[in-house]
Amino acid sequence: MKPDDTGGSQRNVLGGLLGSCSERPMTGFFRDGCCSTSDEDLGSHTICVVLTAEFLDFSKARGNDLSTPRPEFGFPGLQTGDRWCLCAARWREALHAGKAPRVVLSSTNEACLLIVTLDDLKRHAIDLN
Repeated sequence: MKPDDTGGSQRNVLGGLLGSCSERPMTGFFRDGCCSTSDEDLGSHTICVVLTAEFLDFSKARGNDLSTPRPEFGFPGLQTGDRWCLCAARWREALHAGKAPRVVLSSTNEACLLIVTLDDLKRHAIDLN
């Protein structure tokens, strides 16, 4: 179930219902297209980002290769322009390194605010007026 479908209660960082991040590729800790989270999500996959080549290279150099397909895990490999539910701590790490990808606030779970600030997210937002 997606939070914005049948009454899910998870909220985005702006206070509204959590919107879909991506279904192509399918993202989210629960692989439901949303950056929903629970106590089981130890990585806090809560920030909806638009991936860049610079960030993908940064992540790979840090030991988290998101661009190489891993068919044995049903993982297609990610490309520049894909939207993805990123671990909040990885986004913060990229922010401090000057490599943070842009953020879709309406699809970013408020739970990430335990790790990153709303001001930092807003500075990287693609969906603010």
